[in-house]
Amino acid sequence: MAAAPEGEGLFADPETFSPSIFLDLPPTPRPDGNGEVLASSDDLVLPFITRILMEEDINDQFFYQFPDHPVLLQAQEPYAQIFSDAATATVPPSSSDGPAQLLLSPPHPDTGLHGFTDDGVGPFFLPAQDGGSPELEQSPAQLRAAGDHAALASVFFNRGDADAEMLNKAFLKGMEEAKKFLPTTNSLLIDREAEEEELGINGRGRKDRDRLSWDDLEAETCRKSKLMVPEPEETGEVVDEMIVNGLELCLKEMEALRITMGSEAKKKARKGKGKWAQGRSSSNEAVELSTLLIHCAQAVATDNRRSATELLRQIKQHSSPKGDATQRLARCFAEGLEARLAGSGSQLYRSLMAERVSVVEYLKAYWLYLAACCFKMTAFRFSNRTILKAIAGRKKVHIVDYGVNYGVQWPALLYHLANFEGGPPEVRITGIDLPQPGFRPAVRIEETGRRLSNYARQLGVPFKFHGITVRWDTVCVDDLNIDPDEVLIVNSIMQFGNLMDEGVDIDSPSPRDVVLRTIRKMQPDAFILHVMNVSFSAPFFVTRFREALFFYSAMFDMLDATAPRDSHQRFLVERHLFRQCSLNVVACEGTDRVERPETYKQWQVRNHRAGLKQLPLDPDIVKTLRDNVRVQYHKDFVIDTDHNWLLQGWKGRILYAMSTWVADNPVSEL
Repeated sequence: MAAAPEGEGLFADPETFSPSIFLDLPPTPRPDGNGEVLASSDDLVLPFITRILMEEDINDQFFYQFPDHPVLLQAQEPYAQIFSDAATATVPPSSSDGPAQLLLSPPHPDTGLHGFTDDGVGPFFLPAQDGGSPELEQSPAQLRAAGDHAALASVFFNRGDADAEMLNKAFLKGMEEAKKFLPTTNSLLIDREAEEEELGINGRGRKDRDRLSWDDLEAETCRKSKLMVPEPEETGEVVDEMIVNGLELCLKEMEALRITMGSEAKKKARKGKGKWAQGRSSSNEAVELSTLLIHCAQAVATDNRRSATELLRQIKQHSSPKGDATQRLARCFAEGLEARLAGSGSQLYRSLMAERVSVVEYLKAYWLYLAACCFKMTAFRFSNRTILKAIAGRKKVHIVDYGVNYGVQWPALLYHLANFEGGPPEVRITGIDLPQPGFRPAVRIEETGRRLSNYARQLGVPFKFHGITVRWDTVCVDDLNIDPDEVLIVNSIMQFGNLMDEGVDIDSPSPRDVVLRTIRKMQPDAFILHVMNVSFSAPFFVTRFREALFFYSAMFDMLDATAPRDSHQRFLVERHLFRQCSLNVVACEGTDRVERPETYKQWQVRNHRAGLKQLPLDPDIVKTLRDNVRVQYHKDFVIDTDHNWLLQGWKGRILYAMSTWVADNPVSEL
């Protein structure tokens, strides 16, 4: 029969695979007669590639499963010839081992696969016997392997031809280079005395570092890391003591701040005329930095990168996180502008939120903030006094707290309830908070409930705690188990500003309106609301930037006048409160921008629209709070009232407001 045309060979059936390690794999998809891949190939390609990628020991399986494969034998032929010449020169005539027997002879008992010793060194990685280079220190296993292969290595590296001599010199040169990477001493650790001094290990209790195993070193390293890095969540007596006795600690911190700031004021007064010059220079610098920040925000808004970069350079040159209030403010806002310009605001904000500070350090900074700033402490006192007035003569009270956090407000209330005439009432607190990141989203609220329950038990107050960790707009009335016999109080201290407003999704109801309607359905005896008096919800970036700049300029100035500049707690307050919030306002957009406060007048309209009615302020409570602020805090703090709102500010600028509300109409009329 005539040979088939050359073109028909392209469409002939492919010949079968030769035996290989891939015999158990599905066949490789092949094109059909029209050059198109079969429809079923989608089910074969991915498993085929996956199996190949998962075969990490494919070479070893090939060698051991198919030792007589023609391709393998062809590749071994040159090396078998070399070993054959070596065997002819060294093996006695009575031994007739052929090349195949020499190649496939079993390894030494002390060596593993491929002739490697227990130390992981192959027998051919041994120094030559001509004394041409210094010998490395060898383990006993290496010496045994060297004895078995000495003759073979000698012949292989000392052949008379030029090629063998070149290989020998290259091998010795390689050993010289490799020896440079070996340690010159047996000490692989850092200085023992410095390490033990850092860990605080005494002389008798220390271990001999030269005898430590790797397990001991790993355990010691882990122990050292625990000493250096605090746990993200700390519980125990220290945290309980700080939270339960928070009022006393805050009063002590106030006294310490008063003494410290008084001494600093005296030092400044001694400078005389220099103080006036310094104040004028600082004022000019404040105006300059504020102007630069606003111009930079305008450049960022118009995507003028060249101008924004130059302005950022000037701002950073004159700002510092350890300087005065204006310098710290400028550095903080410059970071937000830079992140917005680079498009990395959301990532930077998430990294800041992911920073973990120990609870002890957080609480120390928190007490400094309460002692230096009257805003939070006044809000706690206003809320507690309003609750005490509402439950007078009643035996049960239920408090729903939006944003319970660590529950620092409630120990003082429990203490007052324990001293009620006729015995304390039954207290039930439902704490609502957002889930925490990590594997234990409810750990903080659980610890808060445990801590408050223990303290109430010590005071003899009947107490129950229920924690809810969900988005606040998903909480409904049925989740709260409301009892008509209880006095129902709804409380929120500076938390509603983080609820989303209408700017995110105009087609769905605002989460803050949903929460307000839920509160109305609860029919509380008092809804206590404390809000920031600033609007970060403007759709235009420059307008929002100006609002944030003016608000936080007052906050930084307030902290600079009431807390030492070198205080570590002040640094934590500025970093984890002011910096995080301002960065979110400046650098984030959409759902990533969670800082959305409104003015108290905007909240008043929103509450009325949700069916809530504002209650008048109690004159006795207002007078008491004014007296406390005047006696305990800086003279530039402001306490004022406006349309049944209690206002708080600094140097004439109103920063916070609080008021009390109830449901306007019965639920049945909804």
